[in-house]
Amino acid sequence: MRFAALILVLVAIGITTSPAKAVEPIEGKWKNGPVDIVAITPCGESFCLKMASGEYAGQSIGKLRGKGPDYSGDITDPADQKTYSGSGTVSGTTLKLKGCALKIFCQTVVWNRL
Repeated sequence: MRFAALILVLVAIGITTSPAKAVEPIEGKWKNGPVDIVAITPCGESFCLKMASGEYAGQSIGKLRGKGPDYSGDITDPADQKTYSGSGTVSGTTLKLKGCALKIFCQTVVWNRL
């Protein structure tokens, strides 16, 4: 009986002292295709997206708001200059972005952290 009580106490201590899940930051460099890299940096209360390589290097392509792991905002396709509203979720070394036009035509892409 004492052994069972001790186990319960140890389990309770483990549950109450386990660390909180770490917030996954969105800041950093992300590969969004075979050659393009996007840099995501803090800018005010948001995060700015800027092309760091490729044909559109240096071009700002969007802004996201939120706290890890979930973000939302607008992203512009640098090739055609169309802007899409959407959301993104960071999970480990991936950033899954879902962009929509007219809220019905949606596409999801996955970027990889460098």
